[in-house]
Amino acid sequence: MTLPTGYYMAGAAATVAVTGLLAASPNLLPRMEARVLLRRRVLIPVMASSYAAWVLFLALVLIGFIGARDPMHNLLTLTIWTVVWVALPMGCMIFGNLWRAVNPWTAPIRLTRQLLGRSTGIGLARLGHWPAVLGLFGFFWFYIVSMSPDDPQTLATAALSYWAVVFALGVLEGEDWLEQGEFLTVYFGFLAKIAPFWLERDSTRATVKYGWPGTQVLHMPPLSPSAIAFVTLSLAGLTFDGLRETFWYMGLIGENPLEFTGRSAVIGVNSLGLLVTWALTATTILAALRLGPLLQSRPVLAFAGGAVPSEKRPNLMPVMLSFLAISAGYHAAHYLTTLLTAGQYTLAALNDPLFRGDDFLGLPPFYVSMGFLTDRWAMTLVWNTQFTLILGAHILAVILALRLSPEGVQARAHFPLTALMVAYTVLGLWLLASPGG
Repeated sequence: MTLPTGYYMAGAAATVAVTGLLAASPNLLPRMEARVLLRRRVLIPVMASSYAAWVLFLALVLIGFIGARDPMHNLLTLTIWTVVWVALPMGCMIFGNLWRAVNPWTAPIRLTRQLLGRSTGIGLARLGHWPAVLGLFGFFWFYIVSMSPDDPQTLATAALSYWAVVFALGVLEGEDWLEQGEFLTVYFGFLAKIAPFWLERDSTRATVKYGWPGTQVLHMPPLSPSAIAFVTLSLAGLTFDGLRETFWYMGLIGENPLEFTGRSAVIGVNSLGLLVTWALTATTILAALRLGPLLQSRPVLAFAGGAVPSEKRPNLMPVMLSFLAISAGYHAAHYLTTLLTAGQYTLAALNDPLFRGDDFLGLPPFYVSMGFLTDRWAMTLVWNTQFTLILGAHILAVILALRLSPEGVQARAHFPLTALMVAYTVLGLWLLASPGG
């Protein structure tokens, strides 16, 4: 509550200023070109690392069943919620698609299909990204709404069940289906498009490339309706995860934040809240993209004297790709504190997985400390970092939106999108700074 909330206005003003400046002077936009950093022979095939990840996953599930019931002392809970869901996405935003090397489905699916002699699919590819949308919604519901997502045995059961379902579908369709049907593969793949460094590889050679963050986005095809649903859901899930803990939301649903009655009492209303947040997120983004072309000079004049054929209006739907930058920035800012706190427990658990006094990493004795949460200097540094991540994500989104816009789009066509960017900047900072958020 003592954080400098004037940053809301500063972030909004900076977003407007950068948008106006770049829209009026396109020559100021950075040249977003990929460059080769190095080439080398592939040392570890993807199949080998995937097998290792699969074995590790099974070991973690076993620890979830037989290990400590305390979530902060169980390696499965810490690995999934801190490493996989927090640290790995942040790594993908910098170093490209790290998930591809540790995907625990790729190798088992390929081996099983070879043993069964399967070379065709069953048509799941026709569903587009909708299976991944369903998986992501189920994940957010489990993580945000369900009774005990941190309980190691519950999490082990859910993780193993989900792996088995995806494995079965992958065997029927092929491992390539994971790229659009499995939500973690899709999510990490989208976030990796923002990375300034990324790896392109074939069976024998690997090429490391670099460029402006978001350079890869410019080479992506426009998002399909199912992919748009996935991106809007990813934004909505992060938004609701922060919103549900604010005093404002608690008051809205009739809960006293100082005497919270428990997750079981709000399962219904939080399920509805997640759906409503997704609907509002998708509606506002799509409305801004649809409204922009109507503000072009010709359509504005046409309202007075006749309609302009819709085929002559610019199509701003490719600009939807720019929201990948916002999704990445929100994820990093939202989970930064989690990384700094739960990350300490994760390090301790890696050193002593079963908490029997083992010392596998050879670390000196250390104690998990949350003292920095009460240190004004440390929290100001964290807040400034979060502010930079939110603002930087929106500025990058503006740059990508202008780069992705078709020829002939006037500056006024970006007004609705700019207003939406400003609103999201303020909302993101408010969620991070709000009491309880």
